[in-house]
Amino acid sequence: MKNILETLGIDLSKSTLDAYLHLSGLHKQFENNKKGFQAMLTWARKAAKVKNSELLICFEHTGIYGMELAAFLEKKNIFYCMVPALEIKKSLGMVRGKNDRVDAKRIAEYAHMRRDTIKETRLPSALIQKMKKLIGLRSKMVRQRAGYMASLGELKRIYKRSDHKHLFALQESLIKELTKSIDVVEAELNALVKSDEEVYKTCRLLMSIKGIGPIVAYNLIVVTQCFRAFENSRQLACYCGLAPFTYQSGTSLKSKAKVSNYADKGLKALLTTAANSAVGCDAELRAYTERRLKQNKSKMSTLNIIRNKLLHRAFAVIKRGTPYVETYRHQVANC
Repeated sequence: MKNILETLGIDLSKSTLDAYLHLSGLHKQFENNKKGFQAMLTWARKAAKVKNSELLICFEHTGIYGMELAAFLEKKNIFYCMVPALEIKKSLGMVRGKNDRVDAKRIAEYAHMRRDTIKETRLPSALIQKMKKLIGLRSKMVRQRAGYMASLGELKRIYKRSDHKHLFALQESLIKELTKSIDVVEAELNALVKSDEEVYKTCRLLMSIKGIGPIVAYNLIVVTQCFRAFENSRQLACYCGLAPFTYQSGTSLKSKAKVSNYADKGLKALLTTAANSAVGCDAELRAYTERRLKQNKSKMSTLNIIRNKLLHRAFAVIKRGTPYVETYRHQVANC
């Protein structure tokens, strides 16, 4: 990133912003609202004696606490980057102590060290942001329903309904209400997808792949920002924790390639479900799985290959712009 003369690190909290100018060595606290954003920007320009185009603003990706700030900076056309907290923590080596001022200083230092290579952040479209919120809400309700269903199952196994009528009825009522709410959220998601031609087309292309249903398709669209945030399936596989990496050092450390624990665990779980479904309904993937298992290959490594195949197919249909075509049956028929 060219012409950057100063980096501003921001430690976000629910109500305040701790801002630190790296080269100037100055710190000040502001309110976490639009009035505070403007005051912080004015202070940074005057204190560092720089223009907006010469200032790089960096802060951790803290969910809803930073979204209003990101939207403000985009409207002002100011360079900024939202970085995962773990990435900043790992980059600074061994550190001791922690408070808001120190955290802001460390974020500013991180941005300064990477000012030439750091990538500018851009928020996804309003529709993608709405989809993300609805998907998050749905996931919470699905987990809650699963908890109540498991509890109800244990009650039925141990107790008689006649002895605990109220306890049974209450949990069944909660499950029923959660199911209705999940249906409402899914209907809203469907309406959002259909309201945008590009998103709807992308969803239809993804669902042409066996194993990928609406929920998996919606999550892929949100995570990839309609397949703009990742260049290829390998990058997305790495993000999901599906890409194996070698672990080797000299002659003493040499293990099999393994997937990383740094991953989007939610999307990884959905892709696992999609892979199991694909093996059940896709003849090619089923034959491939059976062949590997007969060769005594690991079941989990085989499942991981299937998950990667689904991502490869997803990027292929999006790039080609046409639905997935199953050619395996035709190949078998011609043999």
